[in-house]
Amino acid sequence: MSIEDPTVAFRVEACELLDQVEQALLDLTHRLDDAALIDSVFRGLHTLKGSGAMFGFDALAAFTHHIESAFDRVRKGRARATLELVATVLTARDHMRALVEGDAVPQDGGAILARLAAAVDAPAIAPTAPPRPAAADAATAGWQLSFRLPRQALAHGTNALALLDELRALGDCTLVARRDTIPPLDQLAERDCLVTWDATLRGDVPRAAIDDVFLFVLDDMELSATPLAPADPTPAATAAAPAPAPAREPDRSASGQPAPDTFGERRARVVQGELVRVPAARLDTLMDRVGELVIAQSRLSQLAGDRHDLQLRSVAEEVERLAAELRDTMMVLRMVPVSNLFGRFRRLVHDLARETGKAIALETVGESTEIDKTVGERLFDPLVHILRNACDHGLETPDERVTLGKGATGTVRLAAHQAGGAAVITVSDDGRGVNRARVRAKTEASGLVAPGEVLTDAELLALIFHPGFSTAAAVTNLSGRGVGMDVVKREIERLRGTIELVSTEGAGTTITLRIPLTLAIIDGLLVRVGTARFVIPLAAVEECLELSAEEDRRSLGRSLITLRDRLVPFLRLRELFASDAPPDAFQKIVVVATGRERVGLVVDQIVGSHQTVVKALSPFHRGIGSFSGATVLGDGGVALILDVAQLVARGQQIEAAMEQAA
Repeated sequence: MSIEDPTVAFRVEACELLDQVEQALLDLTHRLDDAALIDSVFRGLHTLKGSGAMFGFDALAAFTHHIESAFDRVRKGRARATLELVATVLTARDHMRALVEGDAVPQDGGAILARLAAAVDAPAIAPTAPPRPAAADAATAGWQLSFRLPRQALAHGTNALALLDELRALGDCTLVARRDTIPPLDQLAERDCLVTWDATLRGDVPRAAIDDVFLFVLDDMELSATPLAPADPTPAATAAAPAPAPAREPDRSASGQPAPDTFGERRARVVQGELVRVPAARLDTLMDRVGELVIAQSRLSQLAGDRHDLQLRSVAEEVERLAAELRDTMMVLRMVPVSNLFGRFRRLVHDLARETGKAIALETVGESTEIDKTVGERLFDPLVHILRNACDHGLETPDERVTLGKGATGTVRLAAHQAGGAAVITVSDDGRGVNRARVRAKTEASGLVAPGEVLTDAELLALIFHPGFSTAAAVTNLSGRGVGMDVVKREIERLRGTIELVSTEGAGTTITLRIPLTLAIIDGLLVRVGTARFVIPLAAVEECLELSAEEDRRSLGRSLITLRDRLVPFLRLRELFASDAPPDAFQKIVVVATGRERVGLVVDQIVGSHQTVVKALSPFHRGIGSFSGATVLGDGGVALILDVAQLVARGQQIEAAMEQAA
């Protein structure tokens, strides 16, 4: 068994810690006086500094020490938390990320520290939440404490005895363990921390020093502290003083004992303690093996169907069941919530707001929607392009918005939900919308549209995705070079997805992406055209119907059928793929859809549903445009996977040509 380099594990955990610090900093921009957020940033920096020194990242530890010291001043009320300070620490966070990953560091660490020093020179304003008694730090007699560590403190590696030693080191301290909070033996979990402690701490000890002892468990523990009266520093003298309510009071039964955990709570703790970090490459390898197993299972089922051997059929059915369960389990392992993707855009919008001088609020909805991790990774760049355009082109400046009767702060909304076998992601803004006149003028000037040519609104908006198209008046760091939306469309189509743009002038723009939940194994409909077989993604199939001989003869020259009082164009795949085999007597139409557009595909035979393991096409076949991949069938043959978006686009072109001919 190979032993992983500990520095690799440190880099992974350090990057996660830096992401947490970044999220806390972004939250802090909205609540500059939030002491809990300030403490959270400080703890993250403190942990990163200590871990970096432990694993030999001395440059990281030295740089982080300065950032930690600055936030320690803010935490203790000696410096003021400002937007400039937060922006500087965000820049420092990027520098620390580069130091962690070992990349060439493009930024000057000294310049960042100089900006940091200037940012913390503002007059000190103590955080206002949570409030602390004014007499707390001025007390000289001591404290009466009652505390209990988090239930999972021991399981997470906290040394409880070391914390008690640190508390005793602050002054004259008497500790008493209360055993009445410990439940009966049959209700105990072996790693739970359940003892409650009463402590009398005498001496000139500031409340902040007590919090520092429990710094890394303070958010999850119960702690109440009452100042001892100077005249009589004894527990009895302070008994009448009202103690602040503990952060979380445990549920208790009628006997006064803590109520036993429910099965769900106990299971949640076990699951949390048994999480295992697995490299993404290993999941990809496992997925490939599952795909090969699905192909082998399909071959076994076909062999069993060709033989009258009941035992072989029984084994084939059992293997099919196990392969399906393994496939479903593997799919779940690869699924991640879109919150992992959406969270990365908070920093982007924050930086765009500073760069454009606009007030921008980012709203996220449906963050629990899950997609395949590979899909999420490939969606990042397209969404970056869309968000940049929304912030730069879409939203107005605060002055413009106020003049138009809008709020000074513009809103960009990211939403996600699942619809069948697809994830639907929308990016919307409440900005100026698409200026049709400007789009029209630009397209005519570039020769995309002839002057006076009649275009529908959807056709005009679709020109925004044309390569090189841009309505920006000037090139900026964000946009204006005509590169972006065409790249977005190509990448979405590579994901077998669709993109749709809807805009109302003066009210905003909404871009909708429909993406398959996974790219590795899909449910498909296996069809035959002549002697060749093809797979249509089942998520795009709406219905199947028979093309009668009469309708076939009547539709010659006009490939349209009437489906529930609506004309639907259809494509004869045998003509499209130049099949020489004679057509079957009873052909079938498979109606497919992408978004609001539908088209029928005429095939000779519908073979049935098929678990499709997607294989990438060669560079030569990738440029054909009608196929998104291939799969291996149970008999060893190959079936091409149809690109529904391309076929629907072709159907639209044919329909438009017929309308012009009419």
